[in-house]
Amino acid sequence: MLEIDGQAGGGQLLRTALALSLCTGEPFRMERIRAKRSRPGLMRQHLTAVQAAREIGAARVTGDAPGSATLEFVPGPVRGGDYHWPIGTAGSTTLVLQTVLPALWLAGVTASLRLEGGTHNPLAPSADFLEHSFLPLMQRMGLRASFALQRHGFFPAGGGALKIDIDASEAPRPLHLPERGAQQELSATALMSSIPGRVGERELDAVRRLLGVADEHRHIRQAIHSPGPGNALMVRVDSEHVCELFTAFGERGVSSERVAELACAEARAYLDSGAAVGPYLADQLLLPLALAGEGSFTTQQPTDHARSNAALIEKFLPVQIDFEELGKDRWRVAVSR
Repeated sequence: MLEIDGQAGGGQLLRTALALSLCTGEPFRMERIRAKRSRPGLMRQHLTAVQAAREIGAARVTGDAPGSATLEFVPGPVRGGDYHWPIGTAGSTTLVLQTVLPALWLAGVTASLRLEGGTHNPLAPSADFLEHSFLPLMQRMGLRASFALQRHGFFPAGGGALKIDIDASEAPRPLHLPERGAQQELSATALMSSIPGRVGERELDAVRRLLGVADEHRHIRQAIHSPGPGNALMVRVDSEHVCELFTAFGERGVSSERVAELACAEARAYLDSGAAVGPYLADQLLLPLALAGEGSFTTQQPTDHARSNAALIEKFLPVQIDFEELGKDRWRVAVSR
């Protein structure tokens, strides 16, 4: 059984371990899970990821209890079918989805997944990011899937829902993204749920001043059937080879202008770097490229998450992941056998 020290990262290490265990059939034992966090051990959204992995992989699991710092996971064969996973909190549905998606894809099975919880959370990829940035690249690698955001869910109310239907797909193909290509559109959307419209208008006015986004590319979007209030400002960069999405969340005591500054600063850093993908999309690409056995992309300064994730991937798969600095805030990440 593979022994993993979980203190070096948060829930991402656990989700990566679950995904790769399902893909490879390799059992693992993770200790000191999230040990350096203010609330260490397994929380509700982590337990939902474990439950989802156990169900699709007919796995034997011990340690799957709230607050547990140790988990043993012994996978069986991956099975398609219809699955429904309600997190029960505002925990991220997209992170649970990314736990099981690689294994269902690699197994070549058909599955329909419905997840309920948070769809637009700080510190997690949003449903919009998944739909417009991540999944199109996966489809280029061979994934056959359709995605639908059925209901928005913001922190702390949650209550969102998303659905993804996965068709039997060919094994992941290598993907190389040395450049993003010519920029096609720069746009911004203020996503609103039970928030006064002037908040979004002020955010978009600030985006116009900071990034020069044209009036026809600035939009206010009302959230679908969201059970609680919420606001997310999304700056989108559409280029020839990739779409990037940068999101900042409104919260009590934070001005609309400050929310816009945060989203625009990330977008500006990405645009100035000349890299193909931003740091968050880079994190998400490592595992599928490793399953393909080959791939590369340019990105900004790699995050600690990316490096710890790469080290864990190398424990499960016969690949090497190299980080090469090319210039100021521009790196090349390459996966090879």
